[in-house]
Amino acid sequence: MNRIQQKISEDKKLLSIYFTAGYPKLDDTVEILQQLENNGVDMVEIGLPFSDPLADGPTIQASSQVALKNGMTTDLLFQQLKDIRKTVSLPLIIMGYFNPVLQYGIEKFCKKCSEVGVDGLILPDLPLAEFEENYAEIFKKYELLNIFLITPQTSEDRIHQIDSASEGFIYMVSSASVTGSSEGFGEIQEKYFERIALMKLKNLLIVGFGIQDSKTFSQAANHSKGAIIGSAFIKMLSEKGKIGISAFVDSIRKV
Repeated sequence: MNRIQQKISEDKKLLSIYFTAGYPKLDDTVEILQQLENNGVDMVEIGLPFSDPLADGPTIQASSQVALKNGMTTDLLFQQLKDIRKTVSLPLIIMGYFNPVLQYGIEKFCKKCSEVGVDGLILPDLPLAEFEENYAEIFKKYELLNIFLITPQTSEDRIHQIDSASEGFIYMVSSASVTGSSEGFGEIQEKYFERIALMKLKNLLIVGFGIQDSKTFSQAANHSKGAIIGSAFIKMLSEKGKIGISAFVDSIRKV
């Protein structure tokens, strides 16, 4: 069983953290992963920086720009992760855009993910139909889960198609805005969470976009398996560096 599947089977609400590889400093990737594991985070999304991150808000865009300027590349990320399974056991997901993966070579990329111990990918701009037709067998060959996103605008038919194609969890985007733009969840988001929960999908849901503190984590997790925090964590890294990781995770968990 894939590590993602093992984790989501646990009887707890999951906290997933997103950060950009190579940020704040080029060589921070491994230490950040180790600290997140040591502080009880359940899952991590490693952002592969890209020059044109359309779905990301200014905080993650800025971190990608810094990481690229630092010299982060796909090859370097795999090099940094080559021994990660000696010290980190939590599920690892690479999140990025399809173009850099396509340029690298889909099978080559998936093979490297498998070699270093990556468990899944989130590629928001890879269409479901294209994935199923051209790449599903490659992902299966290397035991990688592809995590799909849904938004408040996704039709129920489409959600059921995504649910049928998924084997890990579904990433439930809290709103139609870019990452990091929410001030909290209001009635519209609550109704959206409730509507999707009532669909009784076979895959569990993890909420992303707008999770920034213990209150929003609790709101999101109330109707799902857990939540993903990205922009707020990167802001903390910008202000405090790696020394602030422990207190940040503790602040989210205090509900």
